[in-house]
Amino acid sequence: MSYEQLLEKAYKEVKPVETGSRFEIPKVKGHVEGVKTIITNFSQICDVLRRDKDHVSKYLYKELATSGKIDGERLIFNRKLTSAKINEKIAAYANEFVICSECKKPDTELIKENRLMFIKCLACGAKKTVSAIR
Repeated sequence: MSYEQLLEKAYKEVKPVETGSRFEIPKVKGHVEGVKTIITNFSQICDVLRRDKDHVSKYLYKELATSGKIDGERLIFNRKLTSAKINEKIAAYANEFVICSECKKPDTELIKENRLMFIKCLACGAKKTVSAIR
């Protein structure tokens, strides 16, 4: 067999690669009770982001201008909020604290050195300072 024939045979036997993203943040699931908004899949979202619940919740409290508390797997905001607004802020959190600015991969970790916080990419090795959430 010639090279071209072998190459053609290989292309027929190889499975096509999926082009979809392997990093997809789940959309928030929850409901409003009175003046409170309850996110029922908060723990799952934090697991996908691979970030601490406290860190994510502090960011959301600050960005959504509200207070709240973590109740097991749920996050409770002391204000009525739309799921679209919460999803938008979670995406912003991912862009700032999860996605590598160099290679755009989610394989990162947060490291605190002295009084500075860094996002370190485990894929490409890039290291960048990020703002601390107060």
